[in-house]
Amino acid sequence: MVVEEITEGVKNLSVAGDAAAAASGAAGEGPKRGGGGNSNRIQVSNTKKPLFFYVNLAKRYMQQHDDVELSALGMAIATVVTVAEILKNNGFAVEKKIRTSTVEINDESRGRPFQKAKIEIVLGKSEKFDELMAAAAEERGEVEDGEEQA
Repeated sequence: MVVEEITEGVKNLSVAGDAAAAASGAAGEGPKRGGGGNSNRIQVSNTKKPLFFYVNLAKRYMQQHDDVELSALGMAIATVVTVAEILKNNGFAVEKKIRTSTVEINDESRGRPFQKAKIEIVLGKSEKFDELMAAAAEERGEVEDGEEQA
């Protein structure tokens, strides 16, 4: 039930900035923060949303952009790796690039800046992506029909 609600929420999601990214031809490049931003970038948190929200959102982004960049800091790195592995192991995505780094975070409560680990994983559509998405959509339709008849 929860997965269906998440999937429905992702279906109704519209991504702002698609036209600007397409017009500039820089869907995969450009500034990561601030006004421009990447329209195919997902910043993953391990506390705000359930795991499959990010899996379904990544699928949606790949439908629109052919690839998606998953990004996480600190403890959320495990979540972003899990999302990437789910997409790869189920045949939806192929790994294009993985970047690791550290970023300096200014924490006023500590009174000094500290380092935090960061990961960025770029995934692209697999050759079977469109076929798998069509099969999943068809399966959802059959399940709904079956429930109505029962």
